[in-house]
Amino acid sequence: MEKHISVLLNESISSLNLKENSVIVDATLGYGGHSSNILDRISKGYLFAFDQDSEAIRHSTSRLSSIGTNFTIIHRNFVYMKEELQKLGVEKVDGVLFDLGVSSPQLDEVERGFSYHQDARLDMRMNQEQSLSAYEVVNEYPKEKLAFIFKKYGEDKFANNIAKKIVEYRSEKPIETTLELVEVIKSAVPMKFRLDKHPARQIFQAIRIEVNQELSVLEPALEQALSLLNIGGRVVVITFHSLEDRLVKKFFQSKCKVDDRVRGLPNVPNEYLPDFRLVFSKAIQPSEEELQENPRARSSKLRVIERIK
Repeated sequence: MEKHISVLLNESISSLNLKENSVIVDATLGYGGHSSNILDRISKGYLFAFDQDSEAIRHSTSRLSSIGTNFTIIHRNFVYMKEELQKLGVEKVDGVLFDLGVSSPQLDEVERGFSYHQDARLDMRMNQEQSLSAYEVVNEYPKEKLAFIFKKYGEDKFANNIAKKIVEYRSEKPIETTLELVEVIKSAVPMKFRLDKHPARQIFQAIRIEVNQELSVLEPALEQALSLLNIGGRVVVITFHSLEDRLVKKFFQSKCKVDDRVRGLPNVPNEYLPDFRLVFSKAIQPSEEELQENPRARSSKLRVIERIK
């Protein structure tokens, strides 16, 4: 398995403002890069980590066990964060980290079907136990629904054309593999646009988001994360494409606004002040050194919010 390099590792760890006794949630355990660094710094605290991917959990359990025993891994989507923590009697935490990228091993394990460079059965499930995979999306969704997700989640200008080609192709036989789908996508895109960037990139992103319902679970999970924070606690989010980043940015801004009814008053009463503040006014992006070591970090952005009351 190829080594997974955690993106914006130092920036995210320092943004969590860890103390020895911090209680932290890693909402996206993955292969344990962030979690192992967190666990290292909270010898008297506790780490709760969520993931849907049983392969990642197996790998991370042994990685974290070599550091300490003060952690619990929960095999569920982070949208169940509050429910699962309440089952364990946890009402408040000092920090929550979301790293919304697909981890390198998921991309590099050919059979997982995330990559448009290698041939595999269409899959793309983060949770291998769920029934919906890329195969069903590509072969069973009607043309209008395909075009909608390609536009919305892929922001692809040839969305309609690609959806039409897929439906035409699958009327003869199902589209079974990633490279078969790539060929169909290529046939729907004018040649000059194929030279610029890989024509399947945005479509594969759109299908992956649909299969894993990545955007629909994000806002409710952020809402839960903020409600769990102690005063001084922080939520740190690393995004990898503009759709996620826009959602996080707007959500954070909405939580840090002064109530409209009193904005502009010289002395705003405390109860009308926001409960949260943005730790950085702009998103943090990877350094040149990090990009040289890990080109996959190029599109990543980090945003941080803190509970102040």
